[in-house]
Amino acid sequence: MNLVINTQGFSDFINITDLVKQAIKRKNILNGLVFLFVKGTTAGLALIEDEKGHLEDLKEVLEQIAPSDKNYQHHHNGYDHNGAAHIKAAFLKQDLVIPLTNGDLELGSWQNIFLIDVDDKPRQREIVVQIISL
Repeated sequence: MNLVINTQGFSDFINITDLVKQAIKRKNILNGLVFLFVKGTTAGLALIEDEKGHLEDLKEVLEQIAPSDKNYQHHHNGYDHNGAAHIKAAFLKQDLVIPLTNGDLELGSWQNIFLIDVDDKPRQREIVVQIISL
């Protein structure tokens, strides 16, 4: 099963925890492993706290790692200028594995599942959700 999410790009942080929980309920699996994978090279997944200051700090750090206004070699390919997005995404994870016990994700108190889109334009992102029953 896949989740399709429209993003705004430009370090768009989207909490998808509830969407993943809904997908799990539809599968009616109580115990196992939940695998998540985002398709694309300018997005990632993270288990992070959903707190405004924390999210802003992460955006700032990603921008420090790969400033959006730099002239990257990737820009000379003739069709896009998202070199910074590719570099930022290289520091993110495209996949997550989360244990499932009694139908609940085994997340810590502050852990939420986030889709992070760092591209330079809005996108439609696809996240593959696979649940392995144990």
